[in-house]
Amino acid sequence: MFLTIANVLSVRDLARVQKKAEILNWVDGTRTAGGRAKAVKRNLQADLRSVQGEALHAFLMQAVTSHPVLSSAAQPRLFSRLMLSRTADGGFYGRHVDNARVGSGEDRVRTDMSFTLFLSAPDSYDGGELVVESQGGLHAAKPAAGDLVLYPSGDIHEVRPVTRGERLACIGWIESAVRDPQAREALFELENLRASLALKLAADDPEHLVLDKVISNLLRRWSAG
Repeated sequence: MFLTIANVLSVRDLARVQKKAEILNWVDGTRTAGGRAKAVKRNLQADLRSVQGEALHAFLMQAVTSHPVLSSAAQPRLFSRLMLSRTADGGFYGRHVDNARVGSGEDRVRTDMSFTLFLSAPDSYDGGELVVESQGGLHAAKPAAGDLVLYPSGDIHEVRPVTRGERLACIGWIESAVRDPQAREALFELENLRASLALKLAADDPEHLVLDKVISNLLRRWSAG
């Protein structure tokens, strides 16, 4: 699944995030890269453990975790802590695969799906596309600020060099309650069908109840916990 979800952050929210990001402490992004990824990573990451950083982290986490489309598509069980990256001056993140697990202790998460929440307007920087390699081919994304791209953590992906301006983005990982990606996609399609039927059928139409039953029973069968 490669999915772009629009307007996860409003224009007002984006302005708030961008302003808060300016006062954070930024460090070399290779500190959080492991293995081969360290050699192909050239960006900065914000310290989100400071007082200001934790406040921004909480704000972004609330926006992400409460979004209904993301919940339907990913069937989240756990979210990783978020990361805030800044890429400029030719910086990039070359082809790599995300670690199977991130975090430690209570924050440890199996990475089933990754997401990038874009925080910079696409016309404010050149390059910086998120490119994901799947069995269906290459997917390149450089959406509007406030949009989120969701994709499988096991796919090879990269951030192409930023040759002008600055790319600000929020990155995170999801451990899904439904481990089978085909099952997640089937549930997502059924949720979309449920939303579509709600616009076409009366609220007391029996088809709603049948679809609710099917979705619930599939969740019981496929959920890991």
